[in-house]
Amino acid sequence: MSKRSRRPVTGRLALLFGALAMSIAPLPAHAQLENIVRDGVRGAQSVETCEDGEKADTGRKVLGGILGGLARRTARKARLPSFTPVAEFSGELTTAIACKLDPEEQKQAAEATINATRGSESELRPAVGSSASWESESRDAVSGTSTVTGVEELSEDADCITVTDVVIVKGEETRAEKRMCRPPGSARYSIVA
Repeated sequence: MSKRSRRPVTGRLALLFGALAMSIAPLPAHAQLENIVRDGVRGAQSVETCEDGEKADTGRKVLGGILGGLARRTARKARLPSFTPVAEFSGELTTAIACKLDPEEQKQAAEATINATRGSESELRPAVGSSASWESESRDAVSGTSTVTGVEELSEDADCITVTDVVIVKGEETRAEKRMCRPPGSARYSIVA
């Protein structure tokens, strides 16, 4: 009879199984199943929200939704921060930036973008280099800047610019470039695909 060597379970896998056990153990069986299915469906709809933007097949989305829902519920119980983009600021913030910020910080970052993209009194369009910064009022060592880095030729359909956001969260920098346009007669620029 030979002994099979066992591989040690990685820290992440152990944490995942621990989170799964902690989040569903106190519930009756039917409630556990109901929560898991609901998390899977909700997660499948939003799993691309704060990930690297890769398209996942349906099975991976549902599994990611289930595991993500369990992890979010466990993180909430442990009072760990988890951020999702606030729909109200989707016209000003990219997902890459929004996922790093809590809702109040997303509001500050969106306001910085609006301020950076405003034209001066003598110019209707913002100049390249126009910039606005912010510092988090809710967390230490979190700040950001929005800077106009490009201005496109005016067209009949839209006035478009390129804005680069830089967010620093506890020393880690995230940079995202976004193309923003405004139709004729509109006062604000918003992100276009």
